[in-house]
Amino acid sequence: MAYQRIRQPKLSDVIEQELERLIVEGTLSPGQQLPPERELAKQFDVSRPSIREAIQRLEAKRLLTRRQGGGTFVSESIWQSFSDPLLNLLSSHSETQLDLLESRHAMEGISAYFAALRGTDEDFARIQAALEMISAEQEKQNIEAEAVAVMQFLIALTEAAHNVVLLHIVRSLAPLLEQNILQNLKLLHRRQEVVEKVSKHRANIVDAIVSGQPEKAREMSHSHLAYIEETLLDLTKEESRRERSLRRIQQSNE
Repeated sequence: MAYQRIRQPKLSDVIEQELERLIVEGTLSPGQQLPPERELAKQFDVSRPSIREAIQRLEAKRLLTRRQGGGTFVSESIWQSFSDPLLNLLSSHSETQLDLLESRHAMEGISAYFAALRGTDEDFARIQAALEMISAEQEKQNIEAEAVAVMQFLIALTEAAHNVVLLHIVRSLAPLLEQNILQNLKLLHRRQEVVEKVSKHRANIVDAIVSGQPEKAREMSHSHLAYIEETLLDLTKEESRRERSLRRIQQSNE
């Protein structure tokens, strides 16, 4: 019987695959700088030429990029599946905003479910920190910063689900999602009791996740978004009524 020779993988191939794994799972995030080659060689316990070869191949795949002034970074375009023109087009249509809110039910519901099922203590700590950041921005009455904090909360939630496809979808949609969140918050902040209730909903989602109750976490997520949707529709109708009243007043004064 003839045996085939077992070929040992090149060190640079192993390093390349490991870096790809870290990028795919989100441990290395878009725009993040890699440690210097010397430090990477020490961490992997290999020679610098092996590190350099792996990095060059990842650059060729456009997963890594070098910047002027030194340093190797994870490409920021990895998660950008939606072009800027398409994002601008989608964000300019009010119908799209409601469609996006409906889509969030699927993404955030399943993220909350799997976060409760698979999340680690480190994941829970990041989610709690994101929740506290939302509260801090609310106290400052900084709606733009609050929208950014809510987006970071959603990303932390998705990371805790440990599903790389789901994470890719959420990060790809991040510009559109953040704009949707900002538009929603501008309306919701007209009623302080609404802001307080939305905050309580988020806290309930986190409690269900941390206590390992996936079904409850998903249910809390759906209730949270359904309440936001109903309130936004009510506030939009209220705004329309106000505009009609102003138009009548203006006409009567002319």
